[in-house]
Amino acid sequence: MAKGHILVLPLPAQGHVTPLMELSHRLVDHGFEVTFVNTEAHHARVVGALQAAGGTAGLAGIHLASISDGLEGDEDRKDIGKVVDSHLHMPGRLERLIAKMEAAGRPKVKWLVCDVYMWWSFFDVAKKLGIRVAAVWPAAAANLAISFKIPKLIEDGLLDSKERAETFQLAPGIPPLHTSQLPWIDVGGPEAQPFVFELFRRMDRLPALAEMVVCNSSLEFLPEDSGCLRWLDAQPDGSVVYVAFGSTTVFDPRQFRELALGLELTGRPFLWVFQARIAGTGMVVSWCPQQKVLAHRAVACFVSHCGWNSTMEGVRNGVPFLCWPYFADQFLDRNYITDVWRTGLAVSLDAGGVVTKEELRSKVEQVICDSEIRERARLFKDAARRSIGEGGASSENFQKFVDLLRE
Repeated sequence: MAKGHILVLPLPAQGHVTPLMELSHRLVDHGFEVTFVNTEAHHARVVGALQAAGGTAGLAGIHLASISDGLEGDEDRKDIGKVVDSHLHMPGRLERLIAKMEAAGRPKVKWLVCDVYMWWSFFDVAKKLGIRVAAVWPAAAANLAISFKIPKLIEDGLLDSKERAETFQLAPGIPPLHTSQLPWIDVGGPEAQPFVFELFRRMDRLPALAEMVVCNSSLEFLPEDSGCLRWLDAQPDGSVVYVAFGSTTVFDPRQFRELALGLELTGRPFLWVFQARIAGTGMVVSWCPQQKVLAHRAVACFVSHCGWNSTMEGVRNGVPFLCWPYFADQFLDRNYITDVWRTGLAVSLDAGGVVTKEELRSKVEQVICDSEIRERARLFKDAARRSIGEGGASSENFQKFVDLLRE
């Protein structure tokens, strides 16, 4: 018998859906009944992926449900400003979904396990319906700490109308960060900034709203191209440059060309996650099983946007990084990799704001040939695996989370 009905609600973006789906599988493994609520657009993608894979067996008991995001079918759902704005109108839809499930005989929802970025569900739905709340922060915990410290950053003058430009350190142990790289900067364009900043500003209410905040966890869920694994099997050990920038990074034509030419200049085989496929020394795929790719003996270097899911996957597999952050939390993640863990290097921009092909070639060689970086990557791999193994800190913390949900 299930131990309780849990509603899981991710932000409708791939880097958020994926870790919350993995968390849902773990909760089902512990005997909970889980309903995974997506927006209709992402729900259709997940269902399509399951059908392409041969059915719903991969859900392993997870119930899928959806609510409207209020956007028209042809509107750009990668426009973060539109997505954030649409969230303001979604509480009633979630409340109606819960009522519909209970009217159909489903067990009463006991817990809402919710992406922190879906903060409106805490205020408007959970409190009204008497549902207990646990929050999931899918990015690095240090970025959550920045959100909690926004009042202090304002008090110190680091956040003001003059757009002060300087580097600061939030606390000992957290790498320095420039004010131009704060996680809400350049997310969704200027028109979205008030919504996005308000989202981060409200994070300091979490302790009063959620009984626990869960950080980390990731696995890829959308359709994957396993042909890349066969291609990797044909490559020498430690020879392949793996390139992936997540689902929201956009390059202008010049930067795209420099990236392609830079990969060619390395003279090394590469696997690039993008939208087409080419033969020869490189392979380009629209999606791939990233966990398996990073664990493959042939992979020598991970050229990454430094999203937290990708960062943790690279660390767990002991792969050195070449960091190429794009926006939001990725700059702080880069600083951990390059300055604190020292398991990789970062690309540098030229005067025109472009990473040149020569810069890419040079940094790839430095990362791959640096024995100290490789050794530190191996040490962090061992530490990560101890943490998730029996008796490790991550394993024990997850058990505490499960015990709380059973109350």
